[in-house]
Amino acid sequence: MSDTLAMNKALVPASDYLPVSVDNLDAYIRQVNSFPMLNADQERELAVQFHGNDDLEAAQRLIMSNLRFVVSIARGYMGYGLPFNDLVQEGNIGLMKAVKRFSPDHEVRLISYAVHWIKAEIHEFVLRNWRIVKVATTKAQRKLFFKLRSSKKRLGWFNQEEVNEVAAKLGVKPETVMEMESRLNAYDLAYDNPLDDDEDNHYAPAAYLSDGRADPAQQLEAEDWSSQNETIMISSLNTLDDRSRTIIQRRWLDENKATLHELAEQYQVSAERIRQLENNALKKLRVAFAA
Repeated sequence: MSDTLAMNKALVPASDYLPVSVDNLDAYIRQVNSFPMLNADQERELAVQFHGNDDLEAAQRLIMSNLRFVVSIARGYMGYGLPFNDLVQEGNIGLMKAVKRFSPDHEVRLISYAVHWIKAEIHEFVLRNWRIVKVATTKAQRKLFFKLRSSKKRLGWFNQEEVNEVAAKLGVKPETVMEMESRLNAYDLAYDNPLDDDEDNHYAPAAYLSDGRADPAQQLEAEDWSSQNETIMISSLNTLDDRSRTIIQRRWLDENKATLHELAEQYQVSAERIRQLENNALKKLRVAFAA
């Protein structure tokens, strides 16, 4: 178990201070706003107690006093269509990580230090869950994803001039901006048709991605058809004379098929005669399959 997970587990008694679940957002927000805020000296003293004496009560007070800021930061990510309570929970994890790493010697307030950790956890959650197909995989793409989406809220659809402007501002190639914009404008399509009768539903993947090979009835039918054809083929070949059967075998059934001239040399006849024998044999086979 990592140190952060161990710390989170150790902080379970915080429920004594925060009995309201994040699932009940209105009540949760009222509660976190009721916690007293700490001044810089109080934060430093609590950080000393936590890091110097492993005082989990001090860590809990640091966390509780800053939960309201997590709610505020999480509001900035509501445009991704993800549950707000999930965003808050992920932000809370980032806050816990920040408290664990916050040093009493830092010359900044805890929330100023924690913003990076809170946003990092929310970013990871958004990228994991916003799309089935990941829109950003590398660190550079993730950075571009959030900056570009912020720019699109102001500019809407990009023309080439705006693409160049955004690319210059973000320090990337215009092609990179256009690629990420196409990912942002894409949307996930449900596999199954919705229950309504919208004609667009005909384009749901379930309408054209079914694999008949997995249907037991079709598999049985295919195996039966193959078995019958094999039986007919064997019995039909047995009706041919030896030379005709050999010609069909070597011209059509062997992996390394013989040419007319090779068979003509073998039987000491012309290639045209081999062709005639082959055609006659094929006619007999077709009659057998048609019966």
